[in-house]
Amino acid sequence: MIIRPETTADHQAIYDLTRDAFAPMSFSDGSEPGIINQMRADGDLTLSLVADAGDIIGHVAFSPASIAMAKGDWYGLGPIAVRADYQRQGIGTKLAHAGLDHLRKLGAAGCVLTGNPAVYTPMGFSNDHALTYSGLNPKYILYRAWGGAVPEGEIAFADALQEDHP
Repeated sequence: MIIRPETTADHQAIYDLTRDAFAPMSFSDGSEPGIINQMRADGDLTLSLVADAGDIIGHVAFSPASIAMAKGDWYGLGPIAVRADYQRQGIGTKLAHAGLDHLRKLGAAGCVLTGNPAVYTPMGFSNDHALTYSGLNPKYILYRAWGGAVPEGEIAFADALQEDHP
């Protein structure tokens, strides 16, 4: 398996992979594959990496994000998907780390996401509750910062990722 940037030839495989990976998830509304296409169309898909084992078996997207009281360039991680028969083998973690390493080398201040803390804290993300996002429970708002102060304030993700939470 290699991790590499997406090519235009990968777009349909990424769409199908993301659709299939999120279909059984109770928290998914099925919008994830369309979100990736929308980020791409909007010019907000900063980094899109695939895990290629002859077929596309994993994908991760990174897009610009801003934090109300934080300086520097911030990015959002997600969606991230791994084909069902390859899950729980560390492929998602490898994809995330490859993207995070790339962003750090570009001088990014950090990365934010909304997700399961049990999945993302082992990757170095923290949910110390200094961040907010559209009323979401703070335990599901995570960040990873490089060389700076802990970020604080409301997150604004790329337009395709914006959602309202009850």
